[in-house]
Amino acid sequence: MDPDLDWDQHARCRSHDPMLFFGPNRFEPKRERLAREAEAKAVCATCPCLRACREYAVTSGELYGVWGGLGEADRRDLLAGRRSVATAV
Repeated sequence: MDPDLDWDQHARCRSHDPMLFFGPNRFEPKRERLAREAEAKAVCATCPCLRACREYAVTSGELYGVWGGLGEADRRDLLAGRRSVATAV
């Protein structure tokens, strides 16, 4: 499988509750958010589509959720030049 082609159809996150990657629509305490994001990032770490997903999120300007192992703050730091893609994993 080429993860760059139809990557979203082969992503590991498809077998998990989307709430793991996007969280609740209400206020989420920081401790709970960090734990949820860590669990989501662990799923991403084993995904064959991690690179394609991350590239999509960064280039399309996704503001919310965990994409390609990067949370919202990770992507903001990456785009602001405070973090490199190599250290973002």
